[in-house]
Amino acid sequence: MRTLIVLRHAKAAHVPGLADRERPLTDRGERDARRAGEEIRAAGLEPDVVLCSPAVRTRRTAELAFPGTEISYEREIYEAYPEDLLALLQRGDPGLGTVVLCGHNPGVHELALALAGGDSGGDLGGLGGDHAFRPGAFAVIEVDAPWTDLHPGEGRLISRWDPKSED
Repeated sequence: MRTLIVLRHAKAAHVPGLADRERPLTDRGERDARRAGEEIRAAGLEPDVVLCSPAVRTRRTAELAFPGTEISYEREIYEAYPEDLLALLQRGDPGLGTVVLCGHNPGVHELALALAGGDSGGDLGGLGGDHAFRPGAFAVIEVDAPWTDLHPGEGRLISRWDPKSED
């Protein structure tokens, strides 16, 4: 059994003149990133590795959510399509049990939908709605297959969390 935690970066600032990759988290984003990590640990999950986009907002989200955890910055996560993210996971270390993928919409949302697409039908317990994967949200997906054999529809949505649901 393997666990994938698909995490969207927390709320980022829009700063005129600043490149998209350089956008920092807002104060709320910093709080939400810490809370996401707390929720994941409260569920008894400890990642073996965090695969993270090199953008400032994803880096900071991962650092705040998973202090002390190995973070691997992967250029291909930035602006990735879900099939690119799936290919990255398939190349991962087969010995890893719990992996976090910290990235951007729409790729991370579409990846979660693709992997757990056959699981709970409808909107996947809220994953399919219009605001299903807001900044700072995550989905926990269990898979039986080794990472190398991971394909769409092979996951089960175990839980999801959205920082706005806590407000």
